[in-house]
Amino acid sequence: MPIIAPLSDADPASVERLLDDAFGKDRHGRTAYRIRDGMAWLPDLSFAAFDQGRLIATLQCWPVALTTPQGQAFPLVLVGPVAVAPSHQRDGIGRRLMETMLAAAASDDLVLIGDPEYYSRFFGFTADATAGWAVPGPVERRRLLAHLTHDDWPREGMLGPRHARLAKAG
Repeated sequence: MPIIAPLSDADPASVERLLDDAFGKDRHGRTAYRIRDGMAWLPDLSFAAFDQGRLIATLQCWPVALTTPQGQAFPLVLVGPVAVAPSHQRDGIGRRLMETMLAAAASDDLVLIGDPEYYSRFFGFTADATAGWAVPGPVERRRLLAHLTHDDWPREGMLGPRHARLAKAG
């Protein structure tokens, strides 16, 4: 059974190789990378899976914000990427990483770009609040998903790195 541990336990070069294998070496141009540009991943919400000491999966989370047209910024955590070595895909490791992260992030508002059939079904992410949220790059609207702690989030805004003092929605 793979062991889930903090991402800080993983060798950074091994993490990069796993991400390249999962998403390609051109992954840095993706919209999710632009949303979190310049931010460091959150140690308390980022995890790795090891099988007999070998890194087989990672999940990273990042501090981002939704900034309204009026300039008010609301903190969010961008979830992803979730990467699993091809030899361990379909073993439930990505799901275990997500469950671990969700338990650690119980009071956080989360956003991700991903498969709604998977993230909605298993983890409660939806596109209900995100229809008016802009991102710095292309995205399929149905894949911009949120897991929010309350319903009164701004309906419009731009997702980007979390830099400034922020308001708390709700």
